[in-house]
Amino acid sequence: MVYETGYYDLLGVSPGSTPEEIKKAYRKLALKYHPDKNPNEGEKFKLISQAYEVLSDPNKRDLYDQGGEQAIKEGGMNGGSSPMDIFNMFFGGGGRMQRERKGKNVVHQINVTLEEMYNGSTRKLGLQKNVICEKCEGHGGKKGALEKCSNCKGRGVQVRVQQIGPGMIQQIQSMCSDCQGQGEKFNSKDRCKNCNGHKVERKKKILEVHIDKGMKDGQKITFHGEGDQEPGLEPGDVIIVLDQKDHPDFQRQEDNLIMKMDLKLVEALCGFKKTIQTLDNRTLVICSHPGEVIKHGDVRSVQNEGMPLYRQPYEKGQLIIHFQVEFPEKAWLPEHLMYQLERLLPPREDVMTTDDMEEVDLCEVDERTQRSHSREAYDEDEDQPRAGVQCQTQ
Repeated sequence: MVYETGYYDLLGVSPGSTPEEIKKAYRKLALKYHPDKNPNEGEKFKLISQAYEVLSDPNKRDLYDQGGEQAIKEGGMNGGSSPMDIFNMFFGGGGRMQRERKGKNVVHQINVTLEEMYNGSTRKLGLQKNVICEKCEGHGGKKGALEKCSNCKGRGVQVRVQQIGPGMIQQIQSMCSDCQGQGEKFNSKDRCKNCNGHKVERKKKILEVHIDKGMKDGQKITFHGEGDQEPGLEPGDVIIVLDQKDHPDFQRQEDNLIMKMDLKLVEALCGFKKTIQTLDNRTLVICSHPGEVIKHGDVRSVQNEGMPLYRQPYEKGQLIIHFQVEFPEKAWLPEHLMYQLERLLPPREDVMTTDDMEEVDLCEVDERTQRSHSREAYDEDEDQPRAGVQCQTQ
């Protein structure tokens, strides 16, 4: 039993979740609430990152399970990394020092089907990205014509003073709109007409995303140097994260495929022949032989019919089949024919009865009546004072 579940609730997982389930939950939520995608959800993004930072570390998670958020704070483990650092490290972008040398990474999530991961596929992704202006070569205007911004006096920021009460003022600092925080700018006649002095221009880029056979949910495909360009910085990367859709028939477990198969009672007892449509549109025929009884809940496997192994596509995992036996409905066979069926089945166990035994009827459970009786018993118990209480009041 954990002390509190707040961090688990933020990620939408249970306290018993595996590290992989926690990682997957964070990935989906972080992409959904990232400030680039949802500028108004900064606080939510911060809380999600804080929860993941604790639950992804075995020591912090153990401390949190025992004493909750207060134990994390008292243990000096709170607020170690910023939300953006956690996000960039998770998606392969490095920490703060790397961002100073390199532009920001761009992360995209694409939905892929189990068929695409089985057979391999190529998807085209259109991106809008900043590229260094070809006309001014990233200078923003005529070389040597830069001058100090008169609006911010070369500081790149503007400071505005606002009175918030009697004798109380507040200073608000914001980026200079004239020079875009650069502290210097071009005159209108010297400014590049192509990029309007911004040094970069917006262009569309088509990326071909190759989904190899055997790739997994959450796997990342990195396009190095395909992020936004900025003068003086190495371009960041474009990181594609695969998000596998649910399949109606198969579930994936590592390199194995799992499915359920319904059998009628006659098939379970007397043998069956059934077909399975594979993810690459082949038809498999599976069968059991007469006398090979399949029980409800039995599991069987077909070798080399699971998922292809990543970078070893000629090897595959197993196809694992969970059997569910359907029993006949009530009164499916006339009573006078029951003895014939009984002669064919294994003999039942004889029970010796005596006169002091009591025979009762077997009925269907009525849940409403059961709940009603439980409530009445509880009410009666409340009405009657307990023996211990009676002794104390005498």
